[in-house]
Amino acid sequence: MKLTDKSFAEGILFTDMYQLTMAHLYFRMGLHEKTAQFDHFFRSYPDYGPHKAGYCINAGLEWLIDWMQEAHFGDREIEFLRQQTGSTGQRLFGDDFLAWLRQHGNFGGLTLRAVPEGRVVHPNVPLTAVQGPLAMAQILETPLLNMLNYPTLIATRAARISHAGRGQLMMEFGMRRGQERGVNAGARAALIGGADFTSNTGISGVLGYDPKGTHAHSLVQLFMALGEGELAAFRAYADVYPDDCLLLVDTINTLESGLPNAIIVFDELKRKGHKPIGIRLDSGDLAYLAVQSAKILNAAGYPEVSIVLSNQLDELAILQILAQIRDEAPRSGLDADHVSKRLVYGVGTSLITSAGDAALDGVYKLVAVQEPDGWVPAIKISENPAKMPNPGHKTVWRVYDERGLATADLLTLDDENPAEMNPLVLQHPVDSRISRTLAGTAVSHIEPLLTTVWQEGKLAYELPTLEQIRQRRRADIERLDSGVRRLIMPHIYHVSLSPKLWRLKQSLIENFRKS
Repeated sequence: MKLTDKSFAEGILFTDMYQLTMAHLYFRMGLHEKTAQFDHFFRSYPDYGPHKAGYCINAGLEWLIDWMQEAHFGDREIEFLRQQTGSTGQRLFGDDFLAWLRQHGNFGGLTLRAVPEGRVVHPNVPLTAVQGPLAMAQILETPLLNMLNYPTLIATRAARISHAGRGQLMMEFGMRRGQERGVNAGARAALIGGADFTSNTGISGVLGYDPKGTHAHSLVQLFMALGEGELAAFRAYADVYPDDCLLLVDTINTLESGLPNAIIVFDELKRKGHKPIGIRLDSGDLAYLAVQSAKILNAAGYPEVSIVLSNQLDELAILQILAQIRDEAPRSGLDADHVSKRLVYGVGTSLITSAGDAALDGVYKLVAVQEPDGWVPAIKISENPAKMPNPGHKTVWRVYDERGLATADLLTLDDENPAEMNPLVLQHPVDSRISRTLAGTAVSHIEPLLTTVWQEGKLAYELPTLEQIRQRRRADIERLDSGVRRLIMPHIYHVSLSPKLWRLKQSLIENFRKS
């Protein structure tokens, strides 16, 4: 795709057609500049089949804001819309609407309150609240969901894989298996969630990270085809990268060829004053091979070199590898913890595609419209109570228990302050019979989660660095109960409504049913 076409396709028209036709309808009815609020949230945690997440990590906000700053209707966009016709050949968009888009078709009139990147988030909690003129808020729906759902999905998976690996170094290797250039957003999200490096060179440069990788089997295959063999390939690599020598040892036979040849090269490096980095295992029984490789490396005088594991790794595979190492290492005369602490995980497909659950069910729902006398709540009625969004002009709070751990996220109307509620009543969002009452001593503190990030066409807060986002993620995960962090069958975190918001929601449902 040419750069000019890329800019066109990924600019203001990076939205669904129906968003534009609805905006046109609002214009025809004189509603296009009425102030409305939309809430963006996801309905359920990622479910990978044999295991399910108990929390998510918010990601993608900075790149959404970057896009909003640049997106606008120019001549090419307006002309394209002018040419669009319906089934009878009639134009879909009138000249007056297109003229309005040309002058006002940007996101300068919107205000965004959002949960910052890196924070732990939960279902049905607004991650982004969009307020402003109805037509442009409607057009924003598709790009917002596109730019926030996928990064949150990947950051969540990265956090889980990092947890499974007990915080050992993790490298994101998924570029070749990801969804085209979407892998750039995925790599950034993986770094937010817990990956320490990515092999994606371009995005590493953008983000200020050093890209990391090893070499492929093709390097060894080339030297074999030329009649020189695996050892020659390793020597060539060590000659070019003597201080960054990490060798892939499973092209022929890990224990009988690759590892012995790697040790020969490591010895040669050591004699020249260089320190080898490690080996990579990309096939076979990774736990068994890690133990045996550690034993052989120790005997050769390399107890500290890293052992990089790759090949279809995810959180369950890593848990199983570590469990097997705990069993097998002592039988080989090794300390299991020492083996585990020298491991590095190269994670590809399962991370960059979130294998098992490849889409976060994020939605964007109208919840309120502003009239002269205040906000009028809006609600979507469903036969499934869990799919009815929480109405009204709201805000979100996180409640911490006496241990300092997050115990609930509380949705309230915007004029409520839970710090002034004693006792604090947490109402289940669907079941009227379920509620919790927390006395003052049971709550250590309460914090608001939404912050204004975009207002009057400008960034309204200081964007954090990627490292600050990562620190925020680490802090939030540490403040989760261990049951919520659990990788398999996690405890259900509480998302609650204030009694006032609960009553508003029920009254809207009742009024609809009566009508």
